[in-house]
Amino acid sequence: MRVFVTGASGHIASAVVPELIQAGHQVVGLSRSDTSAAVVKAMGAEVRLGDLYDLEGLREAATDADAVIHLAFNHDAIAAGKFADAVAADLAVVQALGDALAGTGKTLVGVGLTRTGDAKRDAAIEANPRSAVARTLAGFTERGVRTVLVAIPPVTHSPRDRTGFIPTLIRIARDTGLSGYVGDGTNRWPAGHALDVGRLYRLALEKAPAGSQLHAATEEGITVREIAETIGRHLNVPAVSIPAEQAADHFKAFPFITLDITMPNTDTRRLLDWEPVHPGLIADLEDGHYFTAD
Repeated sequence: MRVFVTGASGHIASAVVPELIQAGHQVVGLSRSDTSAAVVKAMGAEVRLGDLYDLEGLREAATDADAVIHLAFNHDAIAAGKFADAVAADLAVVQALGDALAGTGKTLVGVGLTRTGDAKRDAAIEANPRSAVARTLAGFTERGVRTVLVAIPPVTHSPRDRTGFIPTLIRIARDTGLSGYVGDGTNRWPAGHALDVGRLYRLALEKAPAGSQLHAATEEGITVREIAETIGRHLNVPAVSIPAEQAADHFKAFPFITLDITMPNTDTRRLLDWEPVHPGLIADLEDGHYFTAD
């Protein structure tokens, strides 16, 4: 298949794009700069220059492809306090891609979930403004698009991870001299190695039925305290509980420290015959690469 990938130079795509190419698919990656274009070319993909605000260009690229994998999102907007603007832009992108594919039976793979059947997790989904984007994408199933939603674990780890949850916690621990968690630290984060997530995307593209909602976590949930203690040991700083009233100040622009969700993957593994094989989060931390990265 000819697959158009947005966010093609990002962390997740660095696993998805090579996986697709190795399986024989032709990949066209959206790049907004010469620097990102060089990354995409190095992975063996074609480059399409553009950005998320060129909706006509996105529609054209989607029309020329057999499938679209939408991975791009303006994550910098979270730190800048413009999350709502980024969500609005993403909604426009999904609408443009879906309109281009409507009635073709082609595939559109996006990020998120619209339902789980678990009240707590569904409440968390609804509380996230990006849930509107997932609902919009899923709605194209009724318009003749083979839609697939992938719930990417909040901790997607690998040696290429530079901006995710783990590098953020490490930076905070270095800056403050404390590896912190809130309360008793028993809130949990799902995790998955980027290479396992990349393989799931390839299997989803090839095998997932229209309307599928997949869970890409390889570990259902790891307590933040265990993560903080591992980080503290490697940095030789104490792992401590930060009082809830001090959390916003201590963790600065990182609002997810108290996030508490799990992401079971049994149904996804069975549906796609997906067997994760790469290291879990704690093993990846113990490997040390997170603490030597620039």
